[in-house]
Amino acid sequence: MKQIAFSPPDITEEEIAEVIDTLRSGWITTGPKTKKFEQQIANYCGTNKAVALNSATACMEMTLRMLGVGPGDEVITSAYTYTASASVIHHVGATIVLVDTEPDSYHLSLEELEKAITDKTKVIIPVDIAGVMCDYDKILDIVESKKHLFKGKNKLQEAFGRIVIMADAAHSFGASYKGRKSGEVADFTSFSFHAVKNLTTAEGGAVTWREISGISDEEIYKQYMLLTLHGQTKDALAKTQMGAWEYDIVSPNYKCNMTDIMASIGIIQLSRYEELLRARKKLINQYVTMLEGTGIDVLKHYTNEYESSGHLLLTRINMIDEIRRNEIITKLASKGISSNVHYKPLPMLTAYKNLGFNINNFPNSYSVFKNELTLPLHTFLTSEDVSYICEEYINALKNSNLTVGVTNGS
Repeated sequence: MKQIAFSPPDITEEEIAEVIDTLRSGWITTGPKTKKFEQQIANYCGTNKAVALNSATACMEMTLRMLGVGPGDEVITSAYTYTASASVIHHVGATIVLVDTEPDSYHLSLEELEKAITDKTKVIIPVDIAGVMCDYDKILDIVESKKHLFKGKNKLQEAFGRIVIMADAAHSFGASYKGRKSGEVADFTSFSFHAVKNLTTAEGGAVTWREISGISDEEIYKQYMLLTLHGQTKDALAKTQMGAWEYDIVSPNYKCNMTDIMASIGIIQLSRYEELLRARKKLINQYVTMLEGTGIDVLKHYTNEYESSGHLLLTRINMIDEIRRNEIITKLASKGISSNVHYKPLPMLTAYKNLGFNINNFPNSYSVFKNELTLPLHTFLTSEDVSYICEEYINALKNSNLTVGVTNGS
């Protein structure tokens, strides 16, 4: 029987050699390779600068802190996401505002988003599920229409003069929307390089930003450095320069930098990335072809408007509930196929129930969740593997005596 893993990291001898080179260099914390990786990310995304940190979560939280978001402020995000999209709001003391998804969609509802905006709203965190970017033009239109409600509390907020759009792009590194790369569309964009992501540094993340009127990219970069390295005015590399040991601590800040060991993996991964994206696209297209007409709906990754990064293979089975969905996951596991669910909506989780959220107020999110099943998608999969997965998935439906119909998830 085949044993098909869900999402193993694609690491080659090249990544290993680059890490060995770093270990032998004598410089293993944040240093020249992290700086090189940051510039490569910026070049890839079409931005002037990027900051590499130890997670996408850190990228989002440090961005909120740099923006001065805190108690008394509201930040809106989707109910259909992983906890990191919302927990960072809680970390800075702001109020979490969750909105439902569009019907039969994994993306937040634009109508609900517009209704949720108040004069306390400082940031919106759209979530690019599975590598498919949100409709950022429409989100910007909504933000512009609510500009009269916005009250900037500091220089950076006033430079925007409106609600800031901070993309949770943990899944969408390499994706594009209307010809623009993820990273250059939203005001700020946070990527994840966790072990299961398309591009990995084991743990890690990066944040990019668009140019901000009246504020230099270098100033933004410096603020990130202060926030992520204890508020210290010099990093370890700068302190090694002759006679340059002295530094100051300007604020009792945080510690979430990326190391050169992590960046070494990322540098090679990025050099291979277009090849990895092509491999994922080929696998997704095979899944779509094989599951067509079966009553299993596959998320659209490629249209005339957007190009996904192909991070996750999300499917839905119409007319079933979560109990039957979970039975199918167990049947696939018995055939050696690892599958998953993305995601259990936040209002279903204890932490968010304790904050007062109730899944009954998010019917579209629950409707998507109850019959969602995520199939393996990674660059070690063969065409034969995909055929086997699809055959066993279809058999699991037949053996469950399910009556299914095609849905139109987006």
